[in-house]
Amino acid sequence: MPAAERSPVPLPPSLLDRYARFSCYNSPYPAHDRGAAVDLYPDDGTAPAPVPGEVIDTRTVACPDRSYAVDEDHLIVVDVADDWADGRGAALLARVLHVDPGVDAGDWVDAGDSLGASVRSGFFGRWVDDHLHLGFRPADANPYRASGSLPVEPQVGITGTPWDGTGTVVETGETYVRLDAPAHPDPGSWAAIAADDGTPLDGGLAHYTGGGAYATAGAAGAATAGSVSLLGTEVGTASPRTGTGADVAWGELAIDVNGERATGLSLFASRETFGAKLVFHEGHEFAVGDAVTVTVSPAASSIRLG
Repeated sequence: MPAAERSPVPLPPSLLDRYARFSCYNSPYPAHDRGAAVDLYPDDGTAPAPVPGEVIDTRTVACPDRSYAVDEDHLIVVDVADDWADGRGAALLARVLHVDPGVDAGDWVDAGDSLGASVRSGFFGRWVDDHLHLGFRPADANPYRASGSLPVEPQVGITGTPWDGTGTVVETGETYVRLDAPAHPDPGSWAAIAADDGTPLDGGLAHYTGGGAYATAGAAGAATAGSVSLLGTEVGTASPRTGTGADVAWGELAIDVNGERATGLSLFASRETFGAKLVFHEGHEFAVGDAVTVTVSPAASSIRLG
């Protein structure tokens, strides 16, 4: 395969700015290994097409049986417009999951057109919001296999936002709480919770085995290799990849909230709604208005969900 086809697929501002949040690593599934896909969160129940092109197939696929989710998921395959991303689209197929298709094979979609209605998939944890999964394959590759997508690379500046581990609960669900801190530094631009050195972080810490790090907005060069720390504790090791990002292997960690063990900390990039999101996959007793302190410490083992 030519080197250009294996290089990271750019995710330009014109794509990402259509959504409220994104994450390349916050998933337990192999399709996201080493940042090979992106989850796009519209936050309004819509399913805007991330790229222009011709729909070449739609398929219904089985998904895990969850009481809170639909029985079936769907795959939409798009032959990306030749001129997308300065010509990169000519060699790409896009795979979009978690949308009940309102399009058919042969339809042309422009970026932003509706693909259908987002679905609450059985592939989601209960704490995961509805989103579109987007991955890319070379045009001559099998678009139906779950793994094998090309790496992707956000082409937007992401500000690493410092956080001291404290906050007030402003939102709760059966398996998560969201805090009011850290506050978004500049609503409308992209921000993510920062490692202690300011590096923006992505992924499920440490309920999934790996995460990612991005170059800081405005900084020259790529994310650096080596130890990654958060809240004063070493949480993993970063390995730079082609482009400006780095893959992070999380260590064995305990995430505690007011002394209660949480499953993990959900990390992502956001343009508007912010604040740390703590996952409790077996439930919790926190309520809106509770003041909390989050700590990270070494542990014999993390609570791994995938």
